[in-house]
Amino acid sequence: MTIDRLVLIVVYEGVQLLDVAGPAEVFSTAAKINGGSGYRLVIASPDGDAVRTDSGLTLGVDIALADAPARVDTLVVAGGLGAFTAVESPELLAALAPLRNARRVCSVCTGALLLAATGWLRGRRATTHWMACGDLACRHPDIDVEPDRIFVRDDDVYTSAGVTAGMDLALALVEDDHGAELARAVARALVLFLQRPGGQSQFSARLDHPVPADTTLRPVLDTIITDPAADHRLPNLAARAAVSERHLTRLFLQHTGTTPGRFVERVRVEAARGLLEREALGVRAVAARTGFGSEETLRRAFLRVLGVAPSEYRARFRSAQPEFEEVS
Repeated sequence: MTIDRLVLIVVYEGVQLLDVAGPAEVFSTAAKINGGSGYRLVIASPDGDAVRTDSGLTLGVDIALADAPARVDTLVVAGGLGAFTAVESPELLAALAPLRNARRVCSVCTGALLLAATGWLRGRRATTHWMACGDLACRHPDIDVEPDRIFVRDDDVYTSAGVTAGMDLALALVEDDHGAELARAVARALVLFLQRPGGQSQFSARLDHPVPADTTLRPVLDTIITDPAADHRLPNLAARAAVSERHLTRLFLQHTGTTPGRFVERVRVEAARGLLEREALGVRAVAARTGFGSEETLRRAFLRVLGVAPSEYRARFRSAQPEFEEVS
């Protein structure tokens, strides 16, 4: 006989509806395919009242957090814009504290901010929506934030990236509980990847380039960003800045957190992203226009930075375009 695992989903004012509905659909679909057993879902709010989601829809709940069962298998703390307010609520954080006894604790999207505020992520690896990774790292420097992960498991604590990544995490939990066959069946039913390719960098907005006050480095960065396809090998960059290669590398590490070569690569990847999304150009032409020189070099850079190949990226994010022209 299959044991029903109690999944408690925590919500609050301003929660993201899909952070709740997505994982709930995965668990409930698994139970249906599994003959009606396997998971029992309970939604809890701080006071037991319905909450207004950040999309404006009202979400009914089952219980107040104080009335949560003593034995919770999986605690899921949903995210959303409301998390930035909820994290300042001593009452909510206090109500979450007893639930640390759950077999596993999970967050979806900015729900990681609530887990962090309770201290559950201290000293752990974690992720959240790419837009909130910097905020999480700034608020909690004791957390090892991994901004490009779809979800992160650190022992019995799980954190996921934004919104639909909660479904990726829920699928992984189903696979842990019931095996890959059931997880595959759920993925097919919900038309999901069993394991999504790439990380969340492929979904992020253009990365903001740092603008250091250092007058030696700033013109170099501007030159790279303005003309990604130019010859930006280290000796040329150092000559432009009138400093040694070693000193220029030190300046890059100090002000951008990366090496000159990696900085140039990321700028070129971003330029290529724009062309792949907007222009009717073949991958070879995109590589030539962004300084990669060959399709293979471009492909390796995309896999390194975004976790997907250029052709896969274009298939997901390009605007409607006519046939691609192989021109350079």
